[in-house]
Amino acid sequence: MTESGSRPYPDPAEEKASRTSLGALLGEVTKDISTLFRQEVALAKAEVTESGKKAGKGAGLFAGAGVAGHFTLLFLSIALWWALGYLVGNAWSALIVAVIWGIVALVLALQGRKEFQKIKGAPQTAETIREIPETFK
Repeated sequence: MTESGSRPYPDPAEEKASRTSLGALLGEVTKDISTLFRQEVALAKAEVTESGKKAGKGAGLFAGAGVAGHFTLLFLSIALWWALGYLVGNAWSALIVAVIWGIVALVLALQGRKEFQKIKGAPQTAETIREIPETFK
């Protein structure tokens, strides 16, 4: 600044504001906000796509592990059935193994039901979306 209080070079933003109408400035702001929203949506799409691909690969690997685990349990159950067959007879040993697996299935089903009842959706996202119109007022 000089001694008289004026600047030696005018600020480009102030100079532009003095030469541009209010309508044109508001148009630029609207355009910039629109561009920002489009960029944010594009970023969100890219992130979701990448996460989805990784989740799909992980889900496939878990499915493979589940199949392998199922076969492991199947053959262990057959081995248990066979071993019990020597102690209590073949028919009773098959019934004992079936009852054990029935109890396991019941416990897992009850635990799964309890976990599903805990699901509340996306309350934070819903609340944030409701706040957007208030932000622009």
